[in-house]
Parts: sequence; C-alpha cells; structure tokens
Amino acid sequence: MKFNKIVLVLCFAGILLSCKSYLDSTKSTTLLDITAETDEDKFVNLKNYSNDFIYDMKYATADNFLKEKVYPCDECFLRVKTVKSLLAANKNFIEKGFKIKLYDCYRPRAIQRKMWKIVPDANYVANPRRGSIHNKGGAVDITLIDSLGIELDMGTKFDFFGEEASHNYLNLNDTIIQNRKFLKEIMLQNNFSSFDSEWWHYNLNGSKADKVENLKWKCN
Repeated sequence: MKFNKIVLVLCFAGILLSCKSYLDSTKSTTLLDITAETDEDKFVNLKNYSNDFIYDMKYATADNFLKEKVYPCDECFLRVKTVKSLLAANKNFIEKGFKIKLYDCYRPRAIQRKMWKIVPDANYVANPRRGSIHNKGGAVDITLIDSLGIELDMGTKFDFFGEEASHNYLNLNDTIIQNRKFLKEIMLQNNFSSFDSEWWHYNLNGSKADKVENLKWKCN
C-alpha cells in the first residue's frame, strides 16, 4: 500500500512518465456524455459514448494487408474533438438509415513502428519517424452499413492499395460512386477531410498539427 501511494505521488508530480503511457480501456457501465468533456485533446474510448457504431478493427486480427495481428485488442481510442465530430456524422447517417462501421482509429507510434517493420514501404505504411494522423488520434478508417447490417458496396475492400480505391477513380458502377459520394459528403459536413487514394480514410480537420502519440492501451 505504501509503495502504491509513493507511485501515485510521483505520477501527479510528473516524475514517472510511464504513468501516462497507457489509456484506460475500462468500459463505463453507462454511456458518457461527450459534451461534458472539456479537454478537446484528451484521448477517450469511443465505446463509452455511443452504442451506435459497428466495429471491425482489422489490425486486431490477421485479416489485413499485413497478414498479422498488430493490435492487442479491438479498442477505438480517439481525441475528444474527433469523437464529437464522429458522433455528429453518425447521427446524420442514422437519420438516413445507415451506421458507421469502423476499421481503425488511434494507433500508437510503437504499433506504427511494428507495421513499418513488416512492410517498410511508404506507399502502404506511414514512416513512424513522421507518423500518421492515426498516430495523432484524428483519423478513422470507416465504411457504412444499412439497416440490415449489410455493408454498402464501395468497390474495393478496406486497405486495397490500387487506383480503384481512389475517390478520383470513376470507372465504377453508379451504385458504388453514389455510395462513396454519400459517405464523403456527410463526413465533410462534419469537419472531416477525405484522403484521395483511400475511400475509407478520413481525417479531422486541423488534426495534422496535433502531436504524434505513443499512448498504449491494456486489454481488459
């Protein structure tokens, strides 16, 4: 008990940097109100603020282009400001009969390094020395599902690295083009910007200026 008290004092004093190295993945027993969060840059677990998202966190499985599991579990941490905009976007989709399905959220720099070690190619993985918006808690990889839980046809799978995944690629049928346009329009209306070569990737506006983080989470 005495040791724990000493550690707690040191944490508050900022002496033990490791005290801040982990995000709390404990689930709240009731949904929390994101508007009550005053620190816009704080990292929070999206699952504590809404039950209206579908999760398919690809890097918590081997079902990804790396062919390897690199996340310890399927948590979705983001900065408060990102969550606020994402909740607003999902509300708009729900009003139209759809929901956001998430593939990826915040990614610690240590995992970025691990991904780079597996695929050291900037065409597929951001160099960890510079980092990505995912490392800043301002990026999400998403798609949409309908009221039956069926994914909308976006023309390619998530993390398909070919020209067909680009917003600018128009050699697609009308349904696919309209689905991508629908996703993009709502996200842009809610303070996100798109990434030209990946129809699934959206960055919170202004998040590029945020700090690359290496906050990890422990799985419960």
